[in-house]
Amino acid sequence: MTAYTPARYIDLHALHPVPASLLNRGEDGEPKTMLLGGVVRGMVSSQAWKRPIRLALENELDEHAARTRRLPLLVADALSEAGWPTELAAFAGAQVVGSATSDGLKTEKGQGGITSALLYLPRDVLTELVELCQEHRPQLEEARAQTGAAAAEAKGGRKKAKDGVSAVLPTRRVAALIRRRTATISLFGRMLAELPDGRVDGAVQMAHAFTVHQSDPQPDYFTAVEDWPHPNDSGSAHLQTGFFTSGILYRYATVNLSELIRNLDGDEKQALHLLSLFTEAFIHVMPQAKKTSTAPHTLPHLIVYAVRDRRPVSYAAAFEQPVKHAPGGGYTLPALRALSEYAGALNRLLGDRRRIAHGYATFQHTPVAHLGTPHASYEELTDALTEAAAQPSLSRAAA
Repeated sequence: MTAYTPARYIDLHALHPVPASLLNRGEDGEPKTMLLGGVVRGMVSSQAWKRPIRLALENELDEHAARTRRLPLLVADALSEAGWPTELAAFAGAQVVGSATSDGLKTEKGQGGITSALLYLPRDVLTELVELCQEHRPQLEEARAQTGAAAAEAKGGRKKAKDGVSAVLPTRRVAALIRRRTATISLFGRMLAELPDGRVDGAVQMAHAFTVHQSDPQPDYFTAVEDWPHPNDSGSAHLQTGFFTSGILYRYATVNLSELIRNLDGDEKQALHLLSLFTEAFIHVMPQAKKTSTAPHTLPHLIVYAVRDRRPVSYAAAFEQPVKHAPGGGYTLPALRALSEYAGALNRLLGDRRRIAHGYATFQHTPVAHLGTPHASYEELTDALTEAAAQPSLSRAAA
């Protein structure tokens, strides 16, 4: 399975019915929408779905990562709790980012010294950085004293104070800790331009989900009742109008298995395990916004996969023309038909030279054309696509 040429992709498509919900809202607090095919569609941004999937995978693996700009402050807080003087703890926290490179990571002094860029690193790195500071406490104390003396001299007008002192903590160890990866970092990538070799190209690409039909936000007028009213009071304590959307979402994601294997330093077994876990999460995990008042805990009506070499293929164009509801109502079957017909046209145009396998699982009782091998359950589908992803390239096998 090693050395795909040039890459292997696992495409995942879903038709997902969602009732009245507010899975993803914009800055105005209303559901996100997009214009496609001349009509308004309900939309759920890829970030809104990626984050709960990432957190679900971290819980499954018991391997957690965090995005933060507060790393120096967190180190300082941990050292203060360990009994360090406040000023020394703050100095050590600043030294962590100051020692990460030869020039140090950029920080915002007006905001307490947080990093200018968002860091994405394993959560247990915080503990190891605190331990590193404790190991080098004598050096930190000496450097802190030198900084204080320089500041005192500058205040007395004898000479200009330096902006800081040379890195006290070992740069290679600090940089190695901040560059460390978890499985989810290998999957979703990381931008860390200031730190050499800190950037990770994500193996997962996820599209914005959108309704396959027109879907305008719908108003929801609601009240909150005052349970201890004054005898002469009437009415409610709170009145407001919220908005929600409903409909059939088309969802799409693709996993670059070749990239994932590279991110995992060639560990193909781990890559296939993560592919399986990601597929399960793609099927089952929902954004959690407004869940207590909408409980939109549905499952996809249809999941389709395709294992391809060379490039991924989205089926989003199947719904550029909005789907019309069936004569008796409902968008699910018309959406299924539109997806199937589009997949059939693509199969004819592309052929199967670069497609290793494809299949689907659905609530539909009758077979669906053009989508490959039918599977009885989502578990069976996950196992099948993982097995297919491990197969060698058809072009190499023919050679």
